[in-house]
This record gives sequence, C-alpha cells and structure tokens, in this order.
Amino acid sequence: MSSLICAWRHRPTHVRVWALAAPMILSNISVPLVALVDSTVIGHLPHAHQLGAVAVGASLYTVLAWAMGFLRMGATGFAAQAAGRADGAALRQILVQGLLLAVVLALLLSALGVPLSGVALGLMQPSAELDEMTRTFFHTRLLGLPAALASMALVGWFLGTQNARAPLAILLGTNLINIALNLWFVLGLEWGVAGSARASVIAEWSGALIGLALTRPALRAYPGRIAWATLRRWASWRPLLAVNRDIFIRSLALQSVFFLITVQGARLGDATVAANALLLNGLLLTAHALDGLAHAVEALCGHAIGARDRLALRRSLVVAGGWSLLASLGFAALFLCAGHLFIEMQTDIAEVRQTAFLYLPYLAALPLIAVWSYLLDGLFIGATRAREMRNGMLLSVLIALPCAWALQGLGNHGLWLTFLLFMLVRSLTLLAFALRLRRHDGWFAPAG
Repeated sequence: MSSLICAWRHRPTHVRVWALAAPMILSNISVPLVALVDSTVIGHLPHAHQLGAVAVGASLYTVLAWAMGFLRMGATGFAAQAAGRADGAALRQILVQGLLLAVVLALLLSALGVPLSGVALGLMQPSAELDEMTRTFFHTRLLGLPAALASMALVGWFLGTQNARAPLAILLGTNLINIALNLWFVLGLEWGVAGSARASVIAEWSGALIGLALTRPALRAYPGRIAWATLRRWASWRPLLAVNRDIFIRSLALQSVFFLITVQGARLGDATVAANALLLNGLLLTAHALDGLAHAVEALCGHAIGARDRLALRRSLVVAGGWSLLASLGFAALFLCAGHLFIEMQTDIAEVRQTAFLYLPYLAALPLIAVWSYLLDGLFIGATRAREMRNGMLLSVLIALPCAWALQGLGNHGLWLTFLLFMLVRSLTLLAFALRLRRHDGWFAPAG
C-alpha cells in the first residue's frame, strides 16, 4: 500500500498524465458528440424510424470502422516504444506501414460492406421505412471509410510519440466540421438522414488531411530516415501484423457485442432501438472521456517499457487509475441525477423518451464497471501485449453469450443486464492477465 501512496504522490507523473490526458479527453469527447448531434438533429424530426435509421446505420458502419481499431492501437504501442528508444527511423516506418494498411483495408471493407449490410438488416427484420433509410445512410458513409481508417493510424502514431495536440487537431477538426455540416444539411437543406451521412463523409476526409499535414513538423523531433527497402521485406511487417491481428480479433469481438445489442433492440421495436441508441450515446461519451486517461497510459507505459523503467510504469498506472476512478464516479452521479435531461435533449418523441427513461439506471452503473477495462486496455496496448487482450475479450464474450440467452425473456432489461455483466467480466479477465504478467516480470519481456 505504501508503494501505491508514494506513486500517487509523485507530482511530475500527475503533470505528465494530464499533459496527455487533457487534450485527449477534449478530442475524444468530440467523437461521441458527433453521434449525439446526429441523434439530436434527427431525433427532432417527426418519426422514430428516422432516428432508428441513423442508429442502425451508424452501428453497421462502426462495426466495420472500429473493428479496424488496431490501426490506432498497434501504432501507439510500437511508436511509444520507438520513441522511448529515440529511434526516428522506426517511427517513420510505423507511420508509413499504418497508412498503407489503412488504405488497403478500407478498399477491402468498402467492397464487402454493401452485401454484409444486407445480411445484417435481414437478421434485424426492421420495418420497411427503417430498412430503406438505413441502407441510404450506410452506403453513403462508406465513402468516408478510407479517411476514417487513415485518421486512426495517424492518431495512434501521434499519441505514441506523446504528441496529444495533433490528435486533438484531427479529432476536433473532424467533429466540428461534422457538427456544422449536420446542422446545415439536415435542418438547413432538409436532406434528412442522407444529409447526416454526407456531413460525416466530408468531415472524415477533412480530418485525414489535417493529420497528414501535421506529420512533417512532428517528425523533426526524431531525426532519421525511413528505409524504403525494408518495407518490401516480410520480416519488417511481421511484428506489426501479429499485434494488429490479435487486436483485430479483440475489436471484432467487442463490436459484435454492440452489434448484437442493436439487432436485439431492433427486434423489440423502433422505439426501443432508438432509445438504446440514445443511452449508448451516454456510454460513448463516458468511454471516450475515460479513454483520454487510458491513452495517457498507452503512451507513458509504452515509453517506460521501451526505456525499461519499472518505477515510471508503476507511477503512470497508479496516477491514471486514481483519476479514472474519480472520473467514473462523476459520470455515474451525472447520469443518476440528470440522465433524464440528457435523453430529453436528444429527442422530443414521447415514446422514445419514456422507453429510454426506464433504462437510465443501467447507464449510470456502466462507468463504474467499465472504467477498469479501459485503463487496462491502455496498459496492454502500450506494452504491445495484444494476445492477452484478444484472449480476455474472447473469454468475456463466451461467458456473456449464455447469459444473454438465459435473460432474453426479460426483453430490453435482459439485454442491458447482459451488457453490464460483459463489461464486468472484461475488466476481471484483463486484471487476471495483468497480475500474471506482473508476477513473472513479463511486462519487460518480449511480447510473444
């Protein structure tokens, strides 16, 4: 206990954590604010199926885009360790590899997205109006996928170099443009659901261009040259692809859980799927804010591991963990006391409001349960320990699935109870893997 107190009292670590976390929290919060604005703008149109279409279409797009989250996570871990070694050549190689992967994967996913969305909508069995509008929204959003994936790789790389200002510029630029265009296209030009999708596409390309423009000044701090011949060798790709493979499996499993929530909600009716979307906006808001501290863990722990500094590793974890707990308590209190205002702000459809009010206690409980998985994800990403992340996620899904089947008779209550259980198990499995690595001094051993 005394070592934890000493770590918490180390003021320079608090400064380093917040120097990274504060701009990342600000930029991260802008991400769910886009979904919140989408829901708020569409939610004040007259029909529930319009709000449902944005919710379902965004969910389909998110499954594709966020399943590629390894582009950010893998880049962060490798870039942080390269920065810890002051290896400018390796930093350049990681940047180029991330961008090349983003382009190739975006083209592949865009080709697969249309037929896969048809299969997914067939499973949901939505109303005819919801089906048509969802397809319009999703097909338009696919045009922005290359830019979205490139931005992921850029944000991860910048964060690994402990540069939080560039991700702030990318994400804030993307999301402020999205918000402005949403208001103009949907309310001003009256383009409806299609207008919301077009706004997102333009904003995603704008963000990617901002990120590319910022790479040149960022590289000046790390002199070196990229060895282009090395990129043609399989050996130079193997470590990155191995980590990305495991993070991809982990991300796909996580997105499948969110997708199943949308599928089951759609089967319970347009009002239920719309209400769940509003509540999940609250989850996204808390997750992205708390991820700001997790991103600080990624960069600081990765740097400490690259420099083989055990004391810095412990201090970073303790300080970020303490602030994460305090923030999660704040979010839980906010949703308990003012959750109804959060719902009312997003829609004036009475049926959707009343449905969402019923499930607000679940939203209030989520930050306290989920915060530890965010923090531990940051540790494993910084250490490029993707295999343990993958195994923990798969185990959590396997435990949650039979619970979902057993609780399906409770309708939407069963759905939310299953989700709470899933997030709890996710935290516990990551903690078990972390403690095992600590006992064997595994954090500083090569990831295998």
